[in-house]
Amino acid sequence: MPIAVDIDVMLARRKMSVGELADRVGITPANLAVLKNGRAKAVRFATLAALCDVLECQPGDLLRWEAEDPEDGSRGQGGRATADPTRDPSTPGV
Repeated sequence: MPIAVDIDVMLARRKMSVGELADRVGITPANLAVLKNGRAKAVRFATLAALCDVLECQPGDLLRWEAEDPEDGSRGQGGRATADPTRDPSTPGV
């Protein structure tokens, strides 16, 4: 996934445990682990804001974009999404 999650870096800088962060943010340690390990499909802005508040950081300190290797086939042209050949161009996209 091209979005890297650096929660563990901020936890180390703040000398805070996953359990303490989860308690202070108001999410379960299991859900925080899913986010921290990059397995989350989405994150609510309210959760991101709470993480930033507790860790005293900016969203960019927790999330960053990394271009994937073009050889793996999941993204092309320097990380830009390619057009969907099955989508009808006359219908509006989402």
